[in-house]
Amino acid sequence: MHTSFPSPRLICCAPKPRTPTLTRGGVRRRASPPAAAMPPPLQAQRLLLSHRRLPSPHRRRFTAVSSLPSAPAKTVAAAAAHAPSSILSIRESLLSGERTAAEITAEYLSRLRRTEPSVRSFIHVADAAAEREAEELDRRIATEGLDAVGPLAGVLVGVKDNLCTANMPSTGGSRILDGYQPAYDATAVRRLREAGAIVVGKTNLDEFGMGSTTEGSGFQVTTNPWDDSRVPGGSSGGSASAVSARQCVVSLGSDTGGSVRQPASFCGVVGLKPTYGRVSRFGLMAYASSLDVVGCFGSSVVDTATILSVIAGHDKMDSTSSSHDVSDYKSELVPLDLLESKPLNGMRIGIIQETLGEGVETGVISSIKDAASHLEQLGSVVEEVSLPSFSLGLPAYYILASSEASSNLSRYDGIRYGRQVSGDDLNELYGGSRANGLGHEVKMRILMGTYALSAGYYDAYYKRAQQVRTLVKKSFKEALERYDILVSPAAPSAAYKIGEKINDPLAMYAGDTMTVNVNLAGLPALVVPCGFVEGGSAGLPVGLQMIGSPFSEGNLLRIGHIFEQTLQNYSFVPPLLAES
Repeated sequence: MHTSFPSPRLICCAPKPRTPTLTRGGVRRRASPPAAAMPPPLQAQRLLLSHRRLPSPHRRRFTAVSSLPSAPAKTVAAAAAHAPSSILSIRESLLSGERTAAEITAEYLSRLRRTEPSVRSFIHVADAAAEREAEELDRRIATEGLDAVGPLAGVLVGVKDNLCTANMPSTGGSRILDGYQPAYDATAVRRLREAGAIVVGKTNLDEFGMGSTTEGSGFQVTTNPWDDSRVPGGSSGGSASAVSARQCVVSLGSDTGGSVRQPASFCGVVGLKPTYGRVSRFGLMAYASSLDVVGCFGSSVVDTATILSVIAGHDKMDSTSSSHDVSDYKSELVPLDLLESKPLNGMRIGIIQETLGEGVETGVISSIKDAASHLEQLGSVVEEVSLPSFSLGLPAYYILASSEASSNLSRYDGIRYGRQVSGDDLNELYGGSRANGLGHEVKMRILMGTYALSAGYYDAYYKRAQQVRTLVKKSFKEALERYDILVSPAAPSAAYKIGEKINDPLAMYAGDTMTVNVNLAGLPALVVPCGFVEGGSAGLPVGLQMIGSPFSEGNLLRIGHIFEQTLQNYSFVPPLLAES
Protein backbone atom coordinates (compact mmCIF):
# COMPACT_ATOMS: atom_id res chain seq x y z
CA MET A 1 0.00 0.00 0.00
CA HIS A 2 1.45 3.31 -1.02
CA THR A 3 0.09 6.25 0.94
CA SER A 4 0.76 9.77 -0.31
CA PHE A 5 0.68 12.68 2.04
CA PRO A 6 -0.12 16.13 0.68
CA SER A 7 2.83 18.43 0.55
CA PRO A 8 3.47 20.41 3.72
CA ARG A 9 2.29 23.52 1.89
CA LEU A 10 -1.13 21.91 1.41
CA ILE A 11 -1.34 20.64 4.96
CA CYS A 12 -0.27 23.81 6.75
CA CYS A 13 -0.07 26.83 4.55
CA ALA A 14 2.04 29.62 6.02
CA PRO A 15 1.33 33.21 5.09
CA LYS A 16 3.23 34.56 2.11
CA PRO A 17 6.30 36.54 3.16
CA ARG A 18 5.72 40.26 3.30
CA THR A 19 7.33 43.36 4.65
CA PRO A 20 6.73 43.68 8.43
CA THR A 21 3.87 46.08 9.06
CA LEU A 22 1.78 47.03 12.01
CA THR A 23 -1.90 46.36 11.41
CA ARG A 24 -4.85 46.60 13.70
CA GLY A 25 -4.55 43.47 15.82
CA GLY A 26 -1.24 42.58 14.20
CA VAL A 27 2.15 41.79 15.65
CA ARG A 28 5.68 42.40 14.55
CA ARG A 29 6.91 39.49 12.41
CA ARG A 30 10.24 38.05 13.37
CA ALA A 31 11.82 35.06 11.67
CA SER A 32 13.85 32.33 13.28
CA PRO A 33 17.10 31.23 11.68
CA PRO A 34 16.21 29.15 8.58
CA ALA A 35 16.04 25.40 9.02
CA ALA A 36 18.50 23.19 7.26
CA ALA A 37 17.32 22.16 3.83
CA MET A 38 15.39 18.91 3.72
CA PRO A 39 14.38 16.85 0.72
CA PRO A 40 10.64 17.42 -0.13
CA PRO A 41 7.99 14.98 1.12
CA LEU A 42 7.77 14.90 3.68
CA GLN A 43 9.30 35.82 44.09
CA ALA A 44 7.13 36.61 46.43
CA GLN A 45 3.37 36.54 46.58
CA ARG A 46 3.25 39.58 44.30
CA LEU A 47 4.13 37.81 41.14
CA LEU A 48 6.60 39.07 38.58
CA LEU A 49 7.48 35.99 36.53
CA SER A 50 11.14 35.42 35.83
CA HIS A 51 12.20 36.31 32.33
CA ARG A 52 15.21 36.61 30.09
CA ARG A 53 16.41 40.13 29.38
CA LEU A 54 17.76 39.72 25.88
CA PRO A 55 18.97 42.45 23.55
CA SER A 56 16.40 42.93 20.84
CA PRO A 57 15.96 45.26 17.88
CA HIS A 58 13.29 47.91 17.74
CA ARG A 59 9.95 46.12 18.07
CA ARG A 60 6.48 47.03 16.97
CA ARG A 61 4.10 46.38 19.77
CA PHE A 62 0.77 44.64 19.81
CA THR A 63 -2.32 46.79 19.28
CA ALA A 64 -5.46 45.61 21.04
CA VAL A 65 -8.21 44.38 18.73
CA SER A 66 -10.89 43.93 21.34
CA SER A 67 -12.49 45.84 24.14
CA LEU A 68 -10.48 44.00 26.76
CA PRO A 69 -9.43 46.55 29.38
CA SER A 70 -5.99 46.73 30.89
CA ALA A 71 -5.72 44.59 33.99
CA PRO A 72 -5.93 46.73 37.13
CA ALA A 73 -4.08 45.89 40.31
CA LYS A 74 -7.32 44.63 41.81
CA THR A 75 -9.48 43.11 39.11
CA VAL A 76 -13.11 42.50 39.92
CA ALA A 77 -13.60 39.14 41.55
CA ALA A 78 -16.27 38.29 39.01
CA ALA A 79 -13.57 37.96 36.39
CA ALA A 80 -12.41 34.71 37.96
CA ALA A 81 -15.82 33.42 38.87
CA HIS A 82 -16.08 31.34 35.71
CA ALA A 83 -13.17 29.08 36.72
CA PRO A 84 -13.28 28.28 40.44
CA SER A 85 -11.32 25.28 41.67
CA SER A 86 -13.69 22.37 42.09
CA ILE A 87 -11.03 20.40 43.97
CA LEU A 88 -10.48 23.18 46.51
CA SER A 89 -14.23 23.63 46.89
CA ILE A 90 -14.69 19.92 47.63
CA ARG A 91 -11.82 19.98 50.12
CA GLU A 92 -13.31 22.97 51.95
CA SER A 93 -16.76 21.36 52.04
CA LEU A 94 -15.35 18.20 53.60
CA LEU A 95 -13.20 20.18 56.05
CA SER A 96 -16.10 22.32 57.26
CA GLY A 97 -18.50 19.41 57.42
CA GLU A 98 -20.85 21.27 55.11
CA ARG A 99 -21.05 18.26 52.80
CA THR A 100 -20.00 14.63 52.87
CA ALA A 101 -18.13 12.72 50.20
CA ALA A 102 -21.27 10.64 49.65
CA GLU A 103 -23.32 13.78 48.95
CA ILE A 104 -20.73 15.16 46.56
CA THR A 105 -20.54 11.84 44.74
CA ALA A 106 -24.32 11.63 44.51
CA GLU A 107 -24.44 15.11 42.95
CA TYR A 108 -21.97 14.24 40.21
CA LEU A 109 -23.54 10.84 39.54
CA SER A 110 -26.96 12.45 39.26
CA ARG A 111 -25.63 14.93 36.71
CA LEU A 112 -23.85 12.13 34.86
CA ARG A 113 -27.06 10.10 34.59
CA ARG A 114 -28.98 13.12 33.28
CA THR A 115 -26.43 14.14 30.66
CA GLU A 116 -24.89 10.84 29.61
CA PRO A 117 -27.69 9.79 27.22
CA SER A 118 -26.88 12.79 25.02
CA VAL A 119 -23.14 13.21 25.66
CA ARG A 120 -22.02 9.55 25.85
CA SER A 121 -18.66 10.38 27.45
CA PHE A 122 -18.25 7.06 29.25
CA ILE A 123 -17.79 3.51 28.02
CA HIS A 124 -18.08 2.19 31.58
CA VAL A 125 -19.52 3.90 34.66
CA ALA A 126 -18.58 2.45 38.07
CA ASP A 127 -21.35 4.22 39.97
CA ALA A 128 -21.86 1.56 42.68
CA ALA A 129 -18.12 1.37 43.36
CA ALA A 130 -17.90 5.18 43.51
CA GLU A 131 -20.71 5.33 46.08
CA ARG A 132 -19.02 2.65 48.23
CA GLU A 133 -15.67 4.46 48.11
CA ALA A 134 -17.33 7.75 49.08
CA GLU A 135 -19.07 6.14 52.08
CA GLU A 136 -15.79 4.57 53.18
CA LEU A 137 -14.09 7.93 52.83
CA ASP A 138 -16.72 9.56 55.06
CA ARG A 139 -16.13 6.90 57.72
CA ARG A 140 -12.37 7.54 57.64
CA ILE A 141 -12.87 11.29 57.93
CA ALA A 142 -15.27 10.81 60.84
CA THR A 143 -12.84 8.61 62.77
CA GLU A 144 -9.42 9.95 61.74
CA GLY A 145 -10.07 13.47 60.44
CA LEU A 146 -9.47 15.03 57.04
CA ASP A 147 -5.70 14.97 57.52
CA ALA A 148 -5.86 11.17 57.27
CA VAL A 149 -6.99 11.26 53.65
CA GLY A 150 -5.24 12.48 50.55
CA PRO A 151 -5.41 15.83 48.74
CA LEU A 152 -7.92 14.45 46.23
CA ALA A 153 -10.34 13.03 48.80
CA GLY A 154 -13.85 12.98 47.37
CA VAL A 155 -12.73 14.11 43.88
CA LEU A 156 -14.40 12.14 41.08
CA VAL A 157 -12.06 11.33 38.21
CA GLY A 158 -12.78 10.00 34.74
CA VAL A 159 -10.06 7.85 33.18
CA LYS A 160 -9.51 7.46 29.46
CA ASP A 161 -10.10 3.84 28.54
CA ASN A 162 -6.59 3.25 27.22
CA LEU A 163 -5.27 3.49 30.81
CA CYS A 164 -5.43 0.24 32.73
CA THR A 165 -7.71 -0.05 35.75
CA ALA A 166 -7.74 -3.16 37.90
CA ASN A 167 -11.40 -3.11 38.88
CA MET A 168 -13.03 -2.11 35.59
CA PRO A 169 -12.82 -2.97 31.90
CA SER A 170 -10.04 -1.38 29.85
CA THR A 171 -10.75 -1.62 26.14
CA GLY A 172 -8.72 1.12 24.45
CA GLY A 173 -11.94 1.92 22.61
CA SER A 174 -11.50 -1.25 20.56
CA ARG A 175 -13.80 -4.22 20.13
CA ILE A 176 -10.79 -6.51 20.10
CA LEU A 177 -10.38 -5.83 23.85
CA ASP A 178 -14.09 -5.86 24.68
CA GLY A 179 -14.42 -7.29 28.21
CA TYR A 180 -10.69 -7.16 28.98
CA GLN A 181 -9.95 -6.31 32.62
CA PRO A 182 -6.30 -5.76 33.61
CA ALA A 183 -4.81 -7.10 36.81
CA TYR A 184 -3.28 -3.75 37.77
CA ASP A 185 -3.77 0.01 37.67
CA ALA A 186 -1.71 2.27 35.44
CA THR A 187 0.76 4.28 37.55
CA ALA A 188 -1.14 7.54 36.98
CA VAL A 189 -4.39 5.87 38.08
CA ARG A 190 -2.74 4.28 41.12
CA ARG A 191 -1.33 7.62 42.24
CA LEU A 192 -4.75 9.25 41.93
CA ARG A 193 -6.34 6.53 44.05
CA GLU A 194 -3.58 6.84 46.67
CA ALA A 195 -4.34 10.57 46.85
CA GLY A 196 -7.97 9.78 47.66
CA ALA A 197 -9.57 10.23 44.24
CA ILE A 198 -12.62 8.21 43.28
CA VAL A 199 -12.51 6.77 39.74
CA VAL A 200 -16.05 7.12 38.44
CA GLY A 201 -15.56 5.35 35.13
CA LYS A 202 -13.72 4.89 31.85
CA THR A 203 -14.13 7.54 29.16
CA ASN A 204 -14.62 7.05 25.44
CA LEU A 205 -11.88 7.54 22.86
CA ASP A 206 -10.94 6.94 19.26
CA GLU A 207 -9.76 3.35 19.00
CA PHE A 208 -6.30 3.06 20.59
CA GLY A 209 -6.04 6.86 20.44
CA MET A 210 -6.06 7.01 16.64
CA GLY A 211 -8.38 9.83 15.70
CA SER A 212 -9.35 13.44 16.26
CA THR A 213 -13.12 13.25 16.81
CA THR A 214 -13.93 10.20 19.02
CA GLU A 215 -16.02 8.97 16.08
CA GLY A 216 -13.42 6.22 15.73
CA SER A 217 -14.47 4.49 18.95
CA GLY A 218 -15.48 0.87 18.59
CA PHE A 219 -18.41 1.46 20.97
CA GLN A 220 -20.15 4.83 20.53
CA VAL A 221 -19.80 8.40 19.30
CA THR A 222 -19.33 11.03 22.02
CA THR A 223 -20.90 14.46 21.47
CA ASN A 224 -19.81 17.94 22.43
CA PRO A 225 -21.61 19.41 25.50
CA TRP A 226 -21.69 22.79 23.73
CA ASP A 227 -23.63 21.37 20.77
CA ASP A 228 -24.61 17.71 20.60
CA SER A 229 -24.44 17.75 16.81
CA ARG A 230 -20.69 18.38 16.98
CA VAL A 231 -17.63 16.34 17.86
CA PRO A 232 -15.80 16.82 21.19
CA GLY A 233 -12.43 16.32 19.52
CA GLY A 234 -10.16 13.37 20.01
CA SER A 235 -8.81 11.06 20.77
CA SER A 236 -9.53 11.98 24.42
CA GLY A 237 -12.98 13.31 23.54
CA GLY A 238 -14.74 11.38 26.30
CA SER A 239 -12.45 12.78 29.00
CA ALA A 240 -12.85 16.36 27.74
CA SER A 241 -16.62 16.19 27.36
CA ALA A 242 -17.01 14.57 30.80
CA VAL A 243 -15.22 17.50 32.48
CA SER A 244 -17.02 20.06 30.32
CA ALA A 245 -20.42 18.57 31.27
CA ARG A 246 -19.30 18.36 34.94
CA GLN A 247 -19.89 14.60 34.95
CA CYS A 248 -16.65 14.34 36.90
CA VAL A 249 -14.31 16.86 38.51
CA VAL A 250 -11.19 16.11 36.47
CA SER A 251 -10.07 13.43 34.05
CA LEU A 252 -7.04 11.71 32.59
CA GLY A 253 -6.30 11.52 28.89
CA SER A 254 -3.37 10.69 26.67
CA ASP A 255 -1.71 12.90 24.08
CA THR A 256 0.23 11.44 21.15
CA GLY A 257 -0.33 14.24 18.66
CA GLY A 258 -2.78 16.61 20.36
CA SER A 259 -5.30 14.21 21.88
CA VAL A 260 -5.59 16.24 25.11
CA ARG A 261 -5.17 19.75 23.73
CA GLN A 262 -7.54 19.69 20.75
CA PRO A 263 -10.50 18.23 22.75
CA ALA A 264 -9.80 20.77 25.52
CA SER A 265 -10.16 23.55 22.93
CA PHE A 266 -13.33 22.04 21.42
CA CYS A 267 -15.00 21.51 24.82
CA GLY A 268 -13.93 24.71 26.58
CA VAL A 269 -11.86 23.13 29.37
CA VAL A 270 -8.22 23.28 30.48
CA GLY A 271 -5.99 20.56 29.05
CA LEU A 272 -2.35 19.85 29.86
CA LYS A 273 0.15 17.79 27.87
CA PRO A 274 3.22 17.37 30.11
CA THR A 275 6.82 17.03 28.97
CA TYR A 276 7.60 13.57 27.61
CA GLY A 277 8.72 11.52 30.63
CA ARG A 278 7.10 13.84 33.20
CA VAL A 279 4.30 11.29 33.86
CA SER A 280 4.79 7.52 33.80
CA ARG A 281 3.37 5.66 30.81
CA PHE A 282 3.18 2.37 32.70
CA GLY A 283 -0.31 0.98 32.14
CA LEU A 284 -1.00 3.20 29.12
CA MET A 285 -1.84 1.12 26.04
CA ALA A 286 0.94 1.98 23.62
CA TYR A 287 0.16 3.71 20.34
CA ALA A 288 3.42 5.51 19.47
CA SER A 289 5.79 5.02 22.38
CA SER A 290 8.15 7.91 21.59
CA LEU A 291 5.21 10.34 21.43
CA ASP A 292 2.64 9.07 23.97
CA VAL A 293 2.12 11.20 27.09
CA VAL A 294 -0.46 10.92 29.89
CA GLY A 295 -2.22 14.27 30.31
CA CYS A 296 -5.11 15.72 32.27
CA PHE A 297 -8.23 17.87 32.01
CA GLY A 298 -9.86 20.23 34.49
CA SER A 299 -12.40 23.04 34.50
CA SER A 300 -9.70 25.37 35.89
CA VAL A 301 -5.93 25.72 35.83
CA VAL A 302 -5.79 25.12 39.60
CA ASP A 303 -7.48 21.73 39.25
CA THR A 304 -5.18 20.75 36.40
CA ALA A 305 -2.11 21.78 38.41
CA THR A 306 -3.33 19.77 41.39
CA ILE A 307 -3.73 16.63 39.28
CA LEU A 308 -0.31 17.02 37.66
CA SER A 309 1.41 17.25 41.06
CA VAL A 310 -0.14 13.90 41.98
CA ILE A 311 0.53 11.91 38.80
CA ALA A 312 3.97 13.31 37.86
CA GLY A 313 7.29 11.83 38.92
CA HIS A 314 9.70 9.00 38.28
CA ASP A 315 8.39 5.45 38.09
CA LYS A 316 10.67 2.43 38.09
CA MET A 317 8.13 0.63 35.91
CA ASP A 318 8.75 3.10 33.06
CA SER A 319 12.34 3.52 31.94
CA THR A 320 11.44 6.68 30.00
CA SER A 321 10.00 8.47 33.04
CA SER A 322 12.10 11.36 34.31
CA SER A 323 13.56 11.79 37.79
CA HIS A 324 13.24 15.57 37.42
CA ASP A 325 11.86 17.11 40.64
CA VAL A 326 8.09 17.48 40.89
CA SER A 327 6.81 20.78 42.25
CA ASP A 328 3.64 21.47 44.16
CA TYR A 329 2.31 23.27 41.12
CA LYS A 330 -0.85 24.49 42.84
CA SER A 331 1.06 26.28 45.60
CA GLU A 332 2.95 28.30 42.96
CA LEU A 333 -0.25 29.82 41.56
CA VAL A 334 -0.95 33.33 42.79
CA PRO A 335 -4.56 34.35 43.52
CA LEU A 336 -6.15 37.27 41.75
CA ASP A 337 -6.15 39.69 44.69
CA LEU A 338 -2.37 39.38 45.09
CA LEU A 339 -1.44 40.04 41.46
CA GLU A 340 0.46 43.14 40.43
CA SER A 341 -1.16 45.41 37.86
CA LYS A 342 1.23 44.00 35.24
CA PRO A 343 1.85 40.43 36.48
CA LEU A 344 3.53 39.35 33.22
CA ASN A 345 5.86 42.35 33.11
CA GLY A 346 8.96 41.53 31.04
CA MET A 347 7.63 38.19 29.86
CA ARG A 348 8.50 37.52 26.22
CA ILE A 349 5.85 35.62 24.27
CA GLY A 350 6.08 34.49 20.65
CA ILE A 351 3.04 33.77 18.49
CA ILE A 352 3.89 31.07 15.95
CA GLN A 353 3.38 32.77 12.59
CA GLU A 354 2.59 29.56 10.71
CA THR A 355 -0.47 28.92 12.90
CA LEU A 356 -2.26 32.12 11.84
CA GLY A 357 -2.29 31.60 8.10
CA GLU A 358 -4.34 29.85 5.46
CA GLY A 359 -6.48 26.96 6.63
CA VAL A 360 -7.23 28.55 10.01
CA GLU A 361 -10.74 29.86 10.57
CA THR A 362 -11.08 33.63 10.80
CA GLY A 363 -12.91 33.41 14.14
CA VAL A 364 -10.11 31.31 15.63
CA ILE A 365 -7.45 33.78 14.48
CA SER A 366 -9.47 36.65 15.95
CA SER A 367 -9.79 34.86 19.31
CA ILE A 368 -6.06 34.12 19.45
CA LYS A 369 -5.17 37.73 18.60
CA ASP A 370 -7.58 38.94 21.30
CA ALA A 371 -5.86 36.58 23.75
CA ALA A 372 -2.44 37.88 22.67
CA SER A 373 -3.66 41.46 23.23
CA HIS A 374 -4.75 40.48 26.71
CA LEU A 375 -1.35 38.93 27.46
CA GLU A 376 0.32 42.15 26.35
CA GLN A 377 -2.00 44.22 28.54
CA LEU A 378 -0.80 42.07 31.44
CA GLY A 379 2.73 43.32 30.79
CA SER A 380 4.25 40.85 28.37
CA VAL A 381 6.02 41.62 25.10
CA VAL A 382 4.22 39.78 22.29
CA GLU A 383 5.86 39.22 18.92
CA GLU A 384 5.27 36.93 15.98
CA VAL A 385 7.93 34.29 15.40
CA SER A 386 8.42 32.02 12.41
CA LEU A 387 9.28 28.34 12.81
CA PRO A 388 10.28 27.35 9.25
CA SER A 389 10.06 23.61 9.92
CA PHE A 390 6.58 23.83 11.48
CA SER A 391 4.67 22.76 8.36
CA LEU A 392 6.92 19.71 7.93
CA GLY A 393 5.83 18.23 11.25
CA LEU A 394 2.45 16.86 10.23
CA PRO A 395 3.54 14.38 7.52
CA ALA A 396 6.57 13.38 9.59
CA TYR A 397 4.34 12.76 12.61
CA TYR A 398 1.98 10.47 10.75
CA ILE A 399 4.84 8.40 9.36
CA LEU A 400 6.50 8.01 12.76
CA ALA A 401 3.29 7.40 14.72
CA SER A 402 1.99 4.88 12.18
CA SER A 403 5.34 3.08 12.11
CA GLU A 404 5.41 2.72 15.88
CA ALA A 405 1.76 1.68 15.92
CA SER A 406 2.38 -1.10 13.42
CA SER A 407 4.81 -2.59 15.92
CA ASN A 408 2.94 -1.85 19.15
CA LEU A 409 -0.39 -3.17 17.94
CA SER A 410 1.02 -6.49 16.76
CA ARG A 411 0.28 -7.83 20.26
CA TYR A 412 -3.46 -7.74 19.55
CA ASP A 413 -3.51 -10.98 17.60
CA GLY A 414 -6.11 -13.08 19.43
CA ILE A 415 -3.42 -15.09 21.25
CA ARG A 416 -1.38 -12.71 23.36
CA TYR A 417 -4.17 -10.12 23.69
CA GLY A 418 -7.58 -9.65 22.16
CA ARG A 419 -10.69 -11.61 21.34
CA GLN A 420 -9.91 -14.71 19.34
CA VAL A 421 -11.60 -15.80 16.14
CA SER A 422 -11.08 -19.50 15.44
CA GLY A 423 -9.30 -20.53 12.25
CA ASP A 424 -7.95 -23.63 10.54
CA ASP A 425 -4.36 -22.48 10.94
CA LEU A 426 -2.39 -19.83 12.78
CA ASN A 427 -2.43 -17.30 9.94
CA GLU A 428 -6.19 -17.59 9.62
CA LEU A 429 -6.59 -17.15 13.39
CA TYR A 430 -4.41 -14.05 13.35
CA GLY A 431 -6.12 -12.60 10.30
CA GLY A 432 -9.64 -13.31 11.50
CA SER A 433 -9.04 -11.95 15.00
CA ARG A 434 -7.51 -8.70 13.75
CA ALA A 435 -9.96 -8.23 10.87
CA ASN A 436 -12.95 -8.60 13.18
CA GLY A 437 -11.53 -6.80 16.21
CA LEU A 438 -9.79 -3.74 14.76
CA GLY A 439 -11.47 -0.74 13.16
CA HIS A 440 -10.84 0.82 9.77
CA GLU A 441 -8.61 3.71 10.95
CA VAL A 442 -6.41 1.41 13.03
CA LYS A 443 -5.95 -1.01 10.14
CA MET A 444 -5.08 1.85 7.80
CA ARG A 445 -2.42 3.22 10.13
CA ILE A 446 -0.93 -0.24 10.71
CA LEU A 447 -0.63 -0.68 6.93
CA MET A 448 0.90 2.78 6.48
CA GLY A 449 3.42 2.10 9.25
CA THR A 450 4.34 -1.33 7.96
CA TYR A 451 4.89 0.12 4.50
CA ALA A 452 7.08 2.95 5.82
CA LEU A 453 9.26 0.45 7.66
CA SER A 454 9.50 -2.07 4.82
CA ALA A 455 12.74 -2.84 3.01
CA GLY A 456 13.50 -0.30 0.31
CA TYR A 457 11.25 2.39 1.78
CA TYR A 458 12.72 2.84 5.27
CA ASP A 459 15.18 5.55 4.21
CA ALA A 460 12.62 7.37 2.08
CA TYR A 461 10.00 7.58 4.81
CA TYR A 462 10.89 6.60 8.37
CA LYS A 463 14.48 7.85 8.33
CA ARG A 464 13.53 11.11 6.64
CA ALA A 465 10.69 11.64 9.13
CA GLN A 466 13.19 11.25 11.98
CA GLN A 467 15.39 13.88 10.34
CA VAL A 468 12.41 16.24 10.17
CA ARG A 469 11.77 15.54 13.85
CA THR A 470 15.30 16.71 14.63
CA LEU A 471 14.65 19.92 12.70
CA VAL A 472 11.41 20.51 14.59
CA LYS A 473 13.19 20.06 17.94
CA LYS A 474 15.94 22.45 16.89
CA SER A 475 13.44 25.05 15.71
CA PHE A 476 11.54 24.98 19.01
CA LYS A 477 14.76 25.06 21.04
CA GLU A 478 16.01 28.18 19.25
CA ALA A 479 12.66 29.95 19.60
CA LEU A 480 12.34 29.08 23.30
CA GLU A 481 15.81 30.48 23.95
CA ARG A 482 14.44 33.87 22.89
CA TYR A 483 10.91 33.61 24.26
CA ASP A 484 9.57 32.41 27.60
CA ILE A 485 6.63 30.67 25.94
CA LEU A 486 5.17 30.27 22.47
CA VAL A 487 1.45 30.50 21.78
CA SER A 488 -0.84 29.32 19.00
CA PRO A 489 -4.36 28.05 18.46
CA ALA A 490 -4.91 24.49 19.69
CA ALA A 491 -6.82 23.68 16.50
CA PRO A 492 -7.45 25.44 13.19
CA SER A 493 -11.20 25.45 13.81
CA ALA A 494 -13.77 25.13 16.54
CA ALA A 495 -15.71 21.88 16.93
CA TYR A 496 -17.21 20.73 13.64
CA LYS A 497 -20.25 18.60 12.87
CA ILE A 498 -20.31 14.87 13.57
CA GLY A 499 -19.66 13.05 10.30
CA GLU A 500 -18.30 16.16 8.55
CA LYS A 501 -14.77 14.81 8.08
CA ILE A 502 -15.15 11.10 8.71
CA ASN A 503 -14.81 10.26 5.01
CA ASP A 504 -11.92 12.68 4.43
CA PRO A 505 -9.01 11.42 6.58
CA LEU A 506 -6.50 13.91 5.17
CA ALA A 507 -8.72 16.82 6.19
CA MET A 508 -9.01 15.29 9.64
CA TYR A 509 -5.25 14.77 9.87
CA ALA A 510 -4.69 18.41 8.87
CA GLY A 511 -6.61 19.41 12.01
CA ASP A 512 -3.64 18.17 14.04
CA THR A 513 -1.22 20.64 12.46
CA MET A 514 -1.23 22.90 15.55
CA THR A 515 -0.33 20.16 18.01
CA VAL A 516 1.83 17.39 16.53
CA ASN A 517 5.06 19.39 16.50
CA VAL A 518 4.92 19.70 20.29
CA ASN A 519 4.88 15.89 20.59
CA LEU A 520 7.72 15.53 18.10
CA ALA A 521 9.78 17.89 20.29
CA GLY A 522 8.63 16.33 23.58
CA LEU A 523 7.60 19.71 25.04
CA PRO A 524 4.89 20.61 27.56
CA ALA A 525 1.81 22.54 26.43
CA LEU A 526 -1.22 23.97 28.19
CA VAL A 527 -4.55 24.84 26.57
CA VAL A 528 -6.85 27.36 28.27
CA PRO A 529 -10.19 28.59 26.90
CA CYS A 530 -9.78 32.08 25.47
CA GLY A 531 -12.90 32.96 23.48
CA PHE A 532 -15.74 31.86 21.24
CA VAL A 533 -16.69 31.62 17.59
CA GLU A 534 -20.19 31.47 16.19
CA GLY A 535 -21.98 28.13 16.29
CA GLY A 536 -24.45 26.19 18.38
CA SER A 537 -26.87 27.92 20.72
CA ALA A 538 -24.23 29.69 22.82
CA GLY A 539 -21.15 29.85 20.59
CA LEU A 540 -18.29 27.37 20.39
CA PRO A 541 -15.19 27.67 22.60
CA VAL A 542 -11.67 28.28 21.31
CA GLY A 543 -8.51 27.32 23.22
CA LEU A 544 -5.16 29.11 23.41
CA GLN A 545 -2.17 26.74 23.35
CA MET A 546 0.86 27.77 25.44
CA ILE A 547 4.10 25.89 24.75
CA GLY A 548 7.13 25.87 27.04
CA SER A 549 10.62 24.45 27.41
CA PRO A 550 11.05 20.92 28.78
CA PHE A 551 9.78 20.56 32.36
CA SER A 552 8.46 24.12 32.47
CA GLU A 553 4.93 23.03 33.39
CA GLY A 554 5.03 25.25 36.46
CA ASN A 555 5.67 28.34 34.35
CA LEU A 556 2.91 27.43 31.89
CA LEU A 557 0.45 26.88 34.72
CA ARG A 558 1.34 30.21 36.35
CA ILE A 559 0.84 32.12 33.11
CA GLY A 560 -2.32 30.18 32.31
CA HIS A 561 -3.69 30.88 35.78
CA ILE A 562 -3.07 34.62 35.45
CA PHE A 563 -4.67 34.62 32.00
CA GLU A 564 -7.69 32.66 33.24
CA GLN A 565 -8.28 34.86 36.27
CA THR A 566 -8.04 38.15 34.38
CA LEU A 567 -10.02 37.16 31.27
CA GLN A 568 -13.30 39.01 31.71
CA ASN A 569 -16.78 38.63 30.23
CA TYR A 570 -16.50 34.92 29.41
CA SER A 571 -18.15 31.90 31.00
CA PHE A 572 -17.04 28.48 29.79
CA VAL A 573 -20.01 26.53 31.15
CA PRO A 574 -21.86 24.71 28.34
CA PRO A 575 -25.59 25.29 27.78
CA LEU A 576 -26.15 21.60 28.45
CA LEU A 577 -25.78 22.25 32.18
CA ALA A 578 -28.39 24.99 32.19
CA GLU A 579 -30.75 22.77 30.21
CA SER A 580 -30.26 19.82 32.58
